[in-house]
Amino acid sequence: MASRQDFVHYIADQCSGAGEIVAKKMFGDYGIYCDGKIFGLICDDSFYLKPTEAARPLLRVVDMRPPYEGAKDYFYIADVDDRDYLSQLVRETCAALPEPKPKPKKKH
Repeated sequence: MASRQDFVHYIADQCSGAGEIVAKKMFGDYGIYCDGKIFGLICDDSFYLKPTEAARPLLRVVDMRPPYEGAKDYFYIADVDDRDYLSQLVRETCAALPEPKPKPKKKH
């Protein structure tokens, strides 16, 4: 089951205090990015955050789950209504994640 568009927009808006948030459709659901760095997934109307040691102490509940069958565990974030909380989680997560690798230039 794919996520509803209104839920995807809601999560992006709730995280917007962390930077420029963009959700991109991937494999039937969504990857969510802050300032060009992927930090989580939105699958089946649920929000999952990449696990980092920087975000772990900020979590109100540490709940690790795979966002889809066969995936590695992510932090499952049930409390999506607190905008400041989500923005802080996203900021700390992104600061701990490596920079994205530059995409190779296409050859003509």
